[in-house]
Amino acid sequence: MKLATLRTAGGSTTAALATGAGSYLALPATDVGALLAQPEWRLVVEKAAGAAASREQKVIAAGEADLAPLLPRAGKVICCGLNYGDHIQEMGRELPEYPTLFAKYADTLVGANDAVEVHGSGRVDWEAELAVVVGSELYRADEDQAREAIAGYTVANDVSMRDWQNRTLQWFQGKAWDGTTPVGPVMVTADEAGEHFDVRGYVNGELVQQGNTSTLVFGPAQLLSYISQFTTLRPGDLVLTGTPGGVGMGMTPPRFLKDGDILTTEIDGIGRLENQFRIHAPVPANA
Repeated sequence: MKLATLRTAGGSTTAALATGAGSYLALPATDVGALLAQPEWRLVVEKAAGAAASREQKVIAAGEADLAPLLPRAGKVICCGLNYGDHIQEMGRELPEYPTLFAKYADTLVGANDAVEVHGSGRVDWEAELAVVVGSELYRADEDQAREAIAGYTVANDVSMRDWQNRTLQWFQGKAWDGTTPVGPVMVTADEAGEHFDVRGYVNGELVQQGNTSTLVFGPAQLLSYISQFTTLRPGDLVLTGTPGGVGMGMTPPRFLKDGDILTTEIDGIGRLENQFRIHAPVPANA
């Protein structure tokens, strides 16, 4: 099944089940994360689908709502850097023994088609990624337990402010900007998703990134298991798995997004993000 979080005409949000007809069934939760927090969330979705068949459940046409951030209140957003062999090489590093992790906040997340406003960075870079949605609580889990806890997969772009990221050895200040991380358009449940995914990124229609998650150094279950050794993962948490080669900072010369550019991120079988960037004048380097 494919689940989305929709903004409705009244300004509220609702979790929804995507149908093959291009419409959605409203679900009894404000967003996908709130839905996953219900222990029997699959039964909730099945009941809604059954009610729709008897016309007792609200159907939302595609034009009646737009895509909100999939997990607008994610308790944890944890990202893995340097997880594709080709990207590690273009950044001049060796294969890691352990995952390189950093965190974002829910404030960083935007919807699949939202405009992205950037104030204060002149080196805005792209990082197309597969993201994993946690479906049940994990703490000190092994890989099998972690695999069972995956609710599904979605598309993300870990947009990075390289000028801020490179000010220090810690990446946090270049990664956690409000409203700059597109996620969506849907979560495809793990039982319907494939094992490996083609990940692609485009700038104004030009293919700049392409990779397959079969080449990840640390796969989704490995990442969730590793993270759970030191922090509890809960339903609705989000883990970004890293980006393939082709980021702007790795190009010669380096290339970054400009005001008005369209960044497209897509993963076959899951969906597509398309976000226009509005980049405002950067602050002085010594700010």
